[in-house]
Amino acid sequence: MSKTILKMTDIAKSFSGVQALKNAALELRAGEVHALMGENGAGKSTLMKILTGIHSKDSGEIELFGEKVEFQNVKESQEKGIAIIHQELNMMKDLTVAQNIFIGREPMALGVFIDDRKMEKEAKKLLDYVGVNISPSTRLGNLTVGKQQMVEIAKAISHNSKLLILDEPTAALTSVEVDELFRIMNELKAKGIGMIYISHRMDEIRRISDRVTVMRDGEYIGTINTAETNTEEIVKMMVGRVVYGENKEKSTCPEGSPVVLEVNNLNVGDSVKNVSFKLRKGEILGFSGLMGAGRTEVARAIFGADKKDSGEIKVNGNLTEINSPREAVKNGICYISEDRKRFGLLLDKSVAENSVLASVDSFVKLGFIDDGEARKTAEEVNKKLRTKTPSMSQKVRNLSGGNQQKVVVARWLIKNSDIFIFDEPTRGIDIGAKSEMYALMDDLVKNGKSIIMISSELAEIQRVSDRVIVMCEGRITGELPIEKATQENIMNYAMMR
Repeated sequence: MSKTILKMTDIAKSFSGVQALKNAALELRAGEVHALMGENGAGKSTLMKILTGIHSKDSGEIELFGEKVEFQNVKESQEKGIAIIHQELNMMKDLTVAQNIFIGREPMALGVFIDDRKMEKEAKKLLDYVGVNISPSTRLGNLTVGKQQMVEIAKAISHNSKLLILDEPTAALTSVEVDELFRIMNELKAKGIGMIYISHRMDEIRRISDRVTVMRDGEYIGTINTAETNTEEIVKMMVGRVVYGENKEKSTCPEGSPVVLEVNNLNVGDSVKNVSFKLRKGEILGFSGLMGAGRTEVARAIFGADKKDSGEIKVNGNLTEINSPREAVKNGICYISEDRKRFGLLLDKSVAENSVLASVDSFVKLGFIDDGEARKTAEEVNKKLRTKTPSMSQKVRNLSGGNQQKVVVARWLIKNSDIFIFDEPTRGIDIGAKSEMYALMDDLVKNGKSIIMISSELAEIQRVSDRVIVMCEGRITGELPIEKATQENIMNYAMMR
């Protein structure tokens, strides 16, 4: 058995009287990939922030490389060999690879000038160490996200890190880049480096991790060997109940339901080519395809966020010219972006303010916004959605990913939209929250709403959709009733170049 390099025991932490962690624990061995799992809000991030010195613990013990530690800041944890690779990379894209690796620690010549040649030579050694072929003189912004992440790992190794924390590292990677990341992780394992791997993706957890520790509501639930468990057991530990829906066996869209949206011969640059389809009332129409297939571009053109080159859009049988999101909203269409933090929410505004953002005009009385009525409406809708928030005054940045998504949905329910476009609706949210999102979508269509759902997860497409449209390189290559939407059929169409 490998040597234990980290042991966190009985960690507790409160914020303003709210218990974030209680009896939290984690053990990591040298040369191990240890998955840390739990629903959003389970306390994973708080535990890692305590480990890296961002937060101080209220009680408990941390033992690192056999020594009891309590870091006051990130610099102290780095000096002891801990590095964290964040989901959202914090790097200088206008600098070279070598400059990013050694920023603030550049080798000097004659004590005055930066020794670029030596810096690039040292950077090349680090890149070779992690097994990635990147030129140190390349501008970082010219690399793919996957390659940038490899540079971040090389930077962590440059600090002589023996413990890496990888937080949702594959969220923005292609399948090829995921394979490359896992290859590098396996090489680092062989060199004795321990890794804490935070992810919601079960297939990745089973593929790369040695053990899994599960947290729930800020508490340690248990640690199990990955090879000796299964998805159902991990999910049950995470949520305290089994949360799994079967694939939809047949469409639940009412027979003969009217067409609410019709798109004919839509073209947008090189990304969307002659796309035509119909959406019916009470239907969930799934859009599947590989990254870059053009699904998001179709959605943005329908919503008026991107200008179409040609094609027509009919809403409830009427030819409609949509040149802006405002016009789409007037026609009952809403778009819920995959990047909710960037395009969907005002993070430093309250739940109430975000919820009524699209409907402010309806709360104006005698020239003033009726804050009481707006807050009451926001509270009623969020209560129906079971949004978990201490109050309507809570800033949305402090909510979990799943609850942030519900606030965006609340906004469009208050606006009384009829056509919902969900772009990657469960990206970055945990399994329990996914189940709630699926139930919410089912409720929407039962109440006469219609949904276009873009998803890269085949299991999600099969679980939720009534009908599936598959795209490849900007074109629709297949349309399948849910009964025939097997993963094999979907992937065949998705690769039909």
